[in-house]
Amino acid sequence: MRKRTQAREYTLKILYQAELTRREINAAAEHFWKEFDSVDNHVKEFASRLALGIKDHLEEIDAKISKHATNWQLKRMAVIDRNVLRIGVFELLHALDIPPKVTINEAVELAKKYGDTESSKFVNGILDKIHKSDSSHTSDDKSNDA
Repeated sequence: MRKRTQAREYTLKILYQAELTRREINAAAEHFWKEFDSVDNHVKEFASRLALGIKDHLEEIDAKISKHATNWQLKRMAVIDRNVLRIGVFELLHALDIPPKVTINEAVELAKKYGDTESSKFVNGILDKIHKSDSSHTSDDKSNDA
């Protein structure tokens, strides 16, 4: 498994744990890393970047999801779907080093692995809407003229 893919899985587990235990994301991450202390440093660094970035931008991220999840309230979404979306939206808006297609594909794969049968379609649809309407990424849409 690729390091960033693994890091996204760990991030999902941290976010999931934070919600279920009603802990702050920082506390959930700290508790999580005690269990997985032998994780590759690059994996841990990227997972921490995602988790802490989501914590820092949670209101903005949730507002984006709510805006684009037509007929869905955030609190009524499955915990896995909501947190996969949070990872994807954070990457689309704040991880400009990651191409949007990669972000969306990784989120869809997470939803397939951890969500229910419709999760991947749901996640793909919302992230695609956000990317097309709100994302500041443009490098993915340009051709290689250079």
